[in-house]
Amino acid sequence: MAKTELTKIPVSQMVIGLTVKLPLSWTSHPFFRSKVKLEQQVQIEMIKGLDVEFVYVIDGHDLLPEIEEVIEETPVEEEQVKEIDYRPLAKKSMRVSQQRFVKSVNDSRTVFGKVLSDPEGAYREAATLVEDLIEHLYESETPHLTLVGSGEADVSVTQHGISVAVLSMMIAHVLSLSKTEQRDIALGSLFHDIGKLKVPEDIRRKRGELTDVEANFLKMHPNFGYDMLKRTGLFPEAMLDIVLHHHEFIDGSGFPHQLTEAKLLITTQVVSLANDYETLLNQYRAPQVALGILFKNHSKKHSDKLISVLVKILGIYPPGTIVRLSDDAIAKVMMTTADVKKPHVWSCDVTGADPSFRFLISENVHVKEVIKLDDLSEGAVKTLQANNPISFYFNHFNHQENQ
Repeated sequence: MAKTELTKIPVSQMVIGLTVKLPLSWTSHPFFRSKVKLEQQVQIEMIKGLDVEFVYVIDGHDLLPEIEEVIEETPVEEEQVKEIDYRPLAKKSMRVSQQRFVKSVNDSRTVFGKVLSDPEGAYREAATLVEDLIEHLYESETPHLTLVGSGEADVSVTQHGISVAVLSMMIAHVLSLSKTEQRDIALGSLFHDIGKLKVPEDIRRKRGELTDVEANFLKMHPNFGYDMLKRTGLFPEAMLDIVLHHHEFIDGSGFPHQLTEAKLLITTQVVSLANDYETLLNQYRAPQVALGILFKNHSKKHSDKLISVLVKILGIYPPGTIVRLSDDAIAKVMMTTADVKKPHVWSCDVTGADPSFRFLISENVHVKEVIKLDDLSEGAVKTLQANNPISFYFNHFNHQENQ
């Protein structure tokens, strides 16, 4: 096999477009692999912040002013490459997503607490949180969704807001909406349910059916949130429109103003769709069931184009879906991949024994069918934590990019 030539350059010569290899193990830096394609200036700044003086250029040599030193790397046999275990990398990437999600929820909770007492501080911190979300979305060209959670039995307003923001931003990314529109979407998603904090808790958390009076009170939460934020004079109009109209649908069946598609901003339509899906997801705790109900029963409430994009993002087996594998193991989908039938999963046998994280792309195994929660054994429910609330966050681990 031919040897690979690498060019050694000081970190000061790094430019966008290069693919570089860091002289560190993958556990010693914040990237998912030591090979990094430089697509953003922030990546260059992060590498400059590491304790390294040089990197190796793998691709993009034509972007360099000159070649300073060529070294040889020991060739790797093809069969060895096939045996590389990518599970630690995938697990690490999901752990990073989980940590980022929890931090975002906590930051959002802090922001909510300052809206009335320190509106300017709340706005600044919310804007910082939005920039973090934007940065996480654009860490690679192919973001995926991964399963995350807060560890709580119920989904809080802030947890719901972060998950809606992630879904909405993924949709906006596919639609190639502008960065300004994406920021409005992210900010509007974070705050879209803040008005619920003015609704009595016994109404918000009621398990049974609401009375007409209670339902009408709950339907006032978009107005409450809009008035609260509008009063500060700090938030952009497109973001406030999301807060006020995130329960509006293109067929005029929503509230509070029964708007139709012609009067709804695309940014508001995106958040309305993501929020509708998340609401169904929290109700049924089954991602594929929620997607099916949205597709069949709510199709007239949203544009066909937006629903198609959401389906593409979630895939056939969205994170959180309980499935049977072709080897008869039971599993919960943890992260989507380019191969929709081969996601990353947490697996066990039918009794809940032999739990393991599995990287189906590297196995001759695929998803065979979806399983209802009622069909799981008590042991499998416990091992897979099948009843836990489901939320989403960005993930950028890509098996093909890491080969």
